[in-house]
Amino acid sequence: MESMPLVSRAHKPEDTVVQVGQVKIGGTQPVLIAGPCSVEDGQQIMEIAAQIKDCAHILRGGAFKPRTSPYSFQGLGEEGLRLLAEARRRFGLPVVTEVLSEEEVELVAAYADLIQIGARNMQNYALLKKVGAQGKPVLLKRGFAATIEELLLSAEYILASGNGQVVLCERGIRTFGSATRFTLDLGAVPLLRELTHLPVIVDPSHAAGRWNLVGPLAKAALAAGAQGVMVEVHSRPQEALSDGPQALKPERFKSLAAQLTALAQFLQVTGGKADG
Repeated sequence: MESMPLVSRAHKPEDTVVQVGQVKIGGTQPVLIAGPCSVEDGQQIMEIAAQIKDCAHILRGGAFKPRTSPYSFQGLGEEGLRLLAEARRRFGLPVVTEVLSEEEVELVAAYADLIQIGARNMQNYALLKKVGAQGKPVLLKRGFAATIEELLLSAEYILASGNGQVVLCERGIRTFGSATRFTLDLGAVPLLRELTHLPVIVDPSHAAGRWNLVGPLAKAALAAGAQGVMVEVHSRPQEALSDGPQALKPERFKSLAAQLTALAQFLQVTGGKADG
């Protein structure tokens, strides 16, 4: 990995632990990130945050939304950021939200504890350098047509800009299959854990596109070595302005969180081997 010396385990054999508020990503305990795809209004985000605050570690919510159609809901912008900050103040959860452009980096950094680079922007190198220069922890999602090498090189851009606090996220890749939204590349998890010291999490919601598949994929991700999962949660998925079909209701997320906690404890006892 001579072309990416900063992300390589040869450069740093020990795991990097990324600090997000009081939460550590890459430590001994898996981190649960949960919340709606989009911040739709104050009532929605406060209601969800109140219901998941005791079982999630970080609150997610999109203020700026990159949508395939120009006519789809694009997010509330700065108002969405203010609502996330208020949810953090009320419920004590650090927040993660996506930045779409170089011009918005300072604005998003002023509100977010963890800045997300979405799949569509993974190879927006100017944005990567700008985010790398501002110093806040970064969640870098793998593009849905990107190789492992391309993901790591994108992370290298951020580290080379002076920011070593990067979390990698596998969120599914595009394949010939059409039964799910994307195909979750679980093999990427142990491979990334081998190649890089950066923490690795998984987003099963975007991979599946269907809420009933999220739980099994989340458990498989932990068994494969993921250090956290990112799950979409909505109180009324049928009314969601984006990605409703893949969102868990809060009570289902609470149940899943308990199962993931138990699984993580089992994996620690068995040394990370699901077969014991």
